[in-house]
Amino acid sequence: MPTTTAPSAGAPPTKGLEGVVAATSSICFIDGDKGILAYRGIDIHELAQHSTFEEVCYLLWFGKLPTSKELTDFKGQLAAERKLHPDIIKLLKSFPTSTPPMEVLRTAVSALSMYDPDAAKNDHDANIRKSIRITSQMAMIVASFDRIRKGKQVVEPDKSLTHTGNFLLQLNGEKPSPTADKALDVALILHADHELNASTFAARVIAATLSDMHSCITGAIGALKGPLHGGANEEVMKMLFAIDKAGEDPVEHVKKMVAEKKKISGFGHRVYHTEDPRATHLRRMSKDLGTKDGKPKWYEMSEKIEKYINAEKKLNANVDFYSASTYTTLGIDIDLFTPIFGVSRVSGWAAHVIEQHDDNRLIRPRADYVGPKWPEKYVPIAERG
Repeated sequence: MPTTTAPSAGAPPTKGLEGVVAATSSICFIDGDKGILAYRGIDIHELAQHSTFEEVCYLLWFGKLPTSKELTDFKGQLAAERKLHPDIIKLLKSFPTSTPPMEVLRTAVSALSMYDPDAAKNDHDANIRKSIRITSQMAMIVASFDRIRKGKQVVEPDKSLTHTGNFLLQLNGEKPSPTADKALDVALILHADHELNASTFAARVIAATLSDMHSCITGAIGALKGPLHGGANEEVMKMLFAIDKAGEDPVEHVKKMVAEKKKISGFGHRVYHTEDPRATHLRRMSKDLGTKDGKPKWYEMSEKIEKYINAEKKLNANVDFYSASTYTTLGIDIDLFTPIFGVSRVSGWAAHVIEQHDDNRLIRPRADYVGPKWPEKYVPIAERG
């Protein structure tokens, strides 16, 4: 006799899959209770202090830190792929200038596959080559579209500059200061990977079907676009702009938001139960940049808000809170914050796609069915009330 309930898929699910282990990985380690984040076993604090974004990409994709020669060769490979097919530039120019940059990035990255010589290959070496191309080209897409929408000429890359140096050159039309270059480089390191966050998990689910790297990255960008994932720092900066425009005290403004039960973006984290280790560096960067550029107000406002929320709500600032004031002090428009997140996180997405393809099994979880009991009878339309 058939049962009258759906077959059990195991233990009752946790909403949002919180606490569920969905994969084995050697890429990223997080201890939320101790505030630890490490890539391939190396603490994020050491990487932020001593490493570069190019070196972190190598670490994530090859599983080890490069030798001096390996790093030089790797930088050369990234520089060689820092180019966009003329048709991609035409595509960027065809979009309405009002198009949100995240939508442009999602569409253009998908189009990149049509010009990639390894597009149809999913083997390890081909995935490495595609990772290099996509990482170099994503940064160019973001910078180039921003120039195009502002009626400016697309800037050619400079092989003598770093990855972040080139991005800022192509965005602003001039070589960045060493301070700006280093600040963005550290920000990209801090955002490079974060285990099975929503966009990375989306990339791995797509990879598990044996779909290609470009499809995986496009899907990840779609997940990152959601305001609960990649858009929080935009909301932080919008709040700071509103406070500044109204000439309000930051704490009083936030008190009103709390009283009206409005969300204060940039605080709390699903994983960390102490300070987000990335926030530690971004706080310092926001302060240093503001001091050096003579624009300390964004940091000062942020600091007051952080102290209030921490004291009243016992919530810590996360990676988004101080990245907002950091990017603004660097002269970056708000709607580029999330695309820049993608410019960094593509390194982690690619690492996870490579890892998934190297030891693949289709990701196919079950659902906890809570609908009508089986069997329900089909009622002919004439008999329905």
